[in-house]
Formats: sequence, C-alpha cells, structure tokens
Amino acid sequence: MKDELVKALALDGHVRIYIARTTDMVQEARDRFDMGPIATDALGRTLSVASIMGGMLKSDKEMLTISINGHGPIGSITVDAYSNGNVRGFVSDPHVDAPSVAQAVGTEGTLTVIKDLNMVENFTGTVELQSGQIGEDFTYYFTLSEQTPSAVSVGVSTDANGKVEAAGALVLQMMPDATDTDIRIVEHVVEGLKPMSTIIKEYGDTDMSQLARDLFEDAQVLETTDIHFSCPCSKERTKGILMTLSKDEIQQMIDDDAGCEVTCNFCNEHYQFTKDELEAILEEMNA
Repeated sequence: MKDELVKALALDGHVRIYIARTTDMVQEARDRFDMGPIATDALGRTLSVASIMGGMLKSDKEMLTISINGHGPIGSITVDAYSNGNVRGFVSDPHVDAPSVAQAVGTEGTLTVIKDLNMVENFTGTVELQSGQIGEDFTYYFTLSEQTPSAVSVGVSTDANGKVEAAGALVLQMMPDATDTDIRIVEHVVEGLKPMSTIIKEYGDTDMSQLARDLFEDAQVLETTDIHFSCPCSKERTKGILMTLSKDEIQQMIDDDAGCEVTCNFCNEHYQFTKDELEAILEEMNA
C-alpha cells in the first residue's frame, strides 16, 4: 500500500476530485518527531490536505506554505507542499496532551496559506479557524479565500502503540459551470461518506482511483502520483545558512564547542559540523 494522489473529474467535468492516501508520510512524520497521537493526528490531517493543495499547483517551480495557529496547546502547525504532492511539516509541541485535535489546535486564530507562484509577489490567503478540526477549516478556506465551493474530508487513525494505521484526505470542488443538480449529487455523496481513515483502511492496497469511481459513476481519472514526506534540506544547504551568521558567531562556536549541530525544523534531520568544517566556513567567509 503506497501513498498516492489521485486527480479526477466527474459529472461531465463539473466536479474536481482529489484523493490522497498518506499513511506512510504521516507515519514518517510521527517517527521523525516522536509525536504523540494527538500531534500525529493534527499534523497528519494538515499534511494530507497540503499534499492535495500542492498537487493543485501549475508548475514544479511553485510551492505553498500552510500555517495553522488556533492558540491551543499544540501551538502552530506548519507545512510546506510542492507541486508533486510531496510535503514536509511540524508542530510546535509534538507531545501535546489534549482530548482531541480541535482542543489541541484551538479556534482563536487563523489558517494561512502562502503560495509561491514564482511571481513578483506571493499569494496569501487567511481565514479564521472554524472548528480546529482541520477538515472543516480547509472547507471554509477554499470557499472564502479561493472562492471555490469545496468539501474536505480528512482523517488519521493510530493504534494503541501510536502506529499510523490509515491516513488520507478527499477534496471535492465545484466548477463554475456546475448545475443545481450537480450540487445536490455532491451533497448526497458527502452525506454518505464514512470517516476518511475508515475509507483508507477498507480500500487496503486498492488503487485510490477506485474510490473516485465508486463515488461517481462517470469519474474520469486524470492522474495518479506517488507522494512522500520529503524535505529538501541537506548539509550543503545548512552550510549556506551558517554562512549567513556573523564571523564572530562562527568563531564562538569554534572556541566554545569545537563544532555545532544544526537541526532542520521541518524534518528533524541533524547536521554535524566539526571544528575543522567551521574553520573552513570561516575561511570561505573571509575570502
């Protein structure tokens, strides 16, 4: 069972369908940050919708960043998504203790999407959080900020040991030429949906394009893409970040610690730099 993103059309092209199975990527995020079940659920839901939103981008030069902060105990949720559906992300408190995702996230805040469309200025859309449940908040975002009536279903299921059993998301979007009949059909489909994590479990190893066909008889699958938790960080890129520090700061790392460790916030990868490597960076800066 591999993670995948499916894009399809239905009802004579009046409805766009996006389906993401994200079990492995959510498990990787859970493992990288040693997250508890509520943090895994909250971040997993956001990663799942973000993968779909990344897949909506037009060019591989584009990306987007999602930031959710409802001033709840989990703090902020930050996720980057790319046009191939790959994502990376983290939460402020990976070990948050709360009864539910909504109570962990809170509702006294906003959901913000910043799209880097490779233009002079980025597109930014911000909406007030509606429930902190993630799915409902993205439904509100699509409808208000992007003026695209949408239905969003998202879910993450973990077992007693914290292992991710199933994760995924479904987004249905009405096209501008959708009729009243199309809208009623979509509403009927949404009303009959099982929880998304249950759907992912039931389909098992089945290609998720089958779900599109099961939801709509005339569904036409446009594309199926493998998706992953993926971070473009590297030691070379981290070196570039170190070179933005002052020479005095680099020298202090050499004198005080004989090296340093840099951790990527987005994937928790650790990069070690020895005293000799820092001295080489300092020489490069002096040159």
